[in-house]
Amino acid sequence: MRNVSRRGMIGLGAGAASALGLAACGTTSGKETPRHPDASTSASSGTGRPGAPKKPVMRLIGDGSTAYTGKQPRQPEAPVPLEPGETPPQFVVFSWDGAGEVGTGLFDRFLRLAKENDAHMTFFLSGLYLLPESKKRLYDPPNNPRGASDIGYLSDEHVRSTLKLVRQAWLDGHEIGTHFNGHFCGGSGSVGNWTPRQWTSEIEQAKSFVKEWRTNTGWTDLPPLPFDYEKELIGARTPCLLGQNNLLPAVKELGWRYDASSPGGVQRWPQKKQGLWDLPLQAMPFPGHRFEVLSMDYNILANQSIATTRAPSYNYPGWRTQASASYVAGFKRAYETNRAPFFIGNHFEEWNGGIYMDAVEHVFTHIAREKEKGSDVRMVSFRQFVDWLDVQRPEVLAKLQSMDVGEEPAGGWHRYLRGQAA
Repeated sequence: MRNVSRRGMIGLGAGAASALGLAACGTTSGKETPRHPDASTSASSGTGRPGAPKKPVMRLIGDGSTAYTGKQPRQPEAPVPLEPGETPPQFVVFSWDGAGEVGTGLFDRFLRLAKENDAHMTFFLSGLYLLPESKKRLYDPPNNPRGASDIGYLSDEHVRSTLKLVRQAWLDGHEIGTHFNGHFCGGSGSVGNWTPRQWTSEIEQAKSFVKEWRTNTGWTDLPPLPFDYEKELIGARTPCLLGQNNLLPAVKELGWRYDASSPGGVQRWPQKKQGLWDLPLQAMPFPGHRFEVLSMDYNILANQSIATTRAPSYNYPGWRTQASASYVAGFKRAYETNRAPFFIGNHFEEWNGGIYMDAVEHVFTHIAREKEKGSDVRMVSFRQFVDWLDVQRPEVLAKLQSMDVGEEPAGGWHRYLRGQAA
């Protein structure tokens, strides 16, 4: 394993720059289900004319905050096992911690970028971002006071914007995971100290804030989120990359399929941990340094401006170039050698003048150009990636997992995997 600096191992999951001071990184029963004007609760023949297209099914769930709307749009073809000697695709997953819109326009910026490039991403939604601050005492965090949150609460305007954009994200084909709720990283209340039972409580609350936003806000003028969150939610990233060992038993019981909370990994093909795919942030080259840095905006910041998100602006051009080059180097190393999936974690932030968002857009566009060349680069969500992993033959995965960082297949892919898929 390459040398990774201590600062490069820090994880931040805060949804706003104010959290930098931290170590980063239900159905309602007995109520009438409101019928939203945009919702049809059953299949319809449209106008009733012969041959008229049917309206999509929309079945409201619980209080109407979410709805079943059928198969998710804009999904890739069903994955298939690799053929003998076939070169594996180069998977790239861009993921976003918190996934709240706070008036910066960043959520919409990257949705548009993804649509322009026919790419998919994962959004780890913080449940509190759909809970109005006036209702904060509904949140009972483990080992912390009721209503507490180390990432604060969004304004009502920003909650409404977040609902709109989460809805659009799913309709565009992206995955909605969870970043849990209060983002506690320090002291006795840290998520790193939570038990499996406490994680279960946190998860149930995170789900309830998504599934009952209509009850909690009282808003009736917005359409439901177009997915069943109980079925949509199959993975997460914990705050600060803490607490995975006690999280995994809890989420295994819930049937989740992956976790992206390991405190630091390398560019190798993933394996399972406690029955779930373990998909960590990865150490990648860091130009100008002998050590490597984790593939997340905050980790680059921590090695550039140390303890501030507003360093002197004369640093920004050089740091932006360095961050962009780091991401591109991580992609290139995997693509030209072991084809390990490349995972990039981000926040909708404007740290150091927004240079990390510019760097992410740069590498996103760079990878999209490679994809357009027909080179079998796939920009996918974590859900789509584990769908592919789950249909591969064990002997093929074993060969891929045996390759080290930067290791090329002996004799080329055709020889290396020849007969392994027979």
